[in-house]
Amino acid sequence: MKRDDPLPPEDWLGYRAQPAGIDALYRAELPRLSRFFARRVAADDVLDMVHEAFRRLLRVTSEQKTPLDCPEAYLSQVAGNLVRDQHRRGLSRSYDRHIAFDEEEMAGFEPLGQLESRDAIAKVDAALLELPTKTREIFLLHRKGGHSYAEIAAARGLSVKAVEKHIAKALFELRRRLRPDE
Repeated sequence: MKRDDPLPPEDWLGYRAQPAGIDALYRAELPRLSRFFARRVAADDVLDMVHEAFRRLLRVTSEQKTPLDCPEAYLSQVAGNLVRDQHRRGLSRSYDRHIAFDEEEMAGFEPLGQLESRDAIAKVDAALLELPTKTREIFLLHRKGGHSYAEIAAARGLSVKAVEKHIAKALFELRRRLRPDE
């Protein structure tokens, strides 16, 4: 057995024989699913996501006792759901780690704290000014103005997906500029 082969050997204790078609389906769909996940999740998670998609396919086929008519379509649907679930988990984690950037709240009454807060706010302002104008405006409408993606999309004549992309781009660039070591 090759070391990087994700399929278990037949003599592995936890291995259950699968229909012959599942091996061929895995080998046929692995490149497509890998490309799909590579564009949407971290590189370390790509194979895990592919394996989870196939695990769910195997669970469904074993529960139904009949093969699916189009397992490729089922895998595509599962892949989209996995990405969406991971995105939701990431959002809930990022809300937990959110730190308000209010000058008074951060600085307190210590002069050194006030200087550090002022420097941090200046860095954020500088990073915001480096963003493309449209991205910066959309980001500020959402974060400072409190507008929803749908409201911004309607006001700007964009799709909600385009607004999401601008927000994601702004967050990525701000994180990259403010925390270069991560």
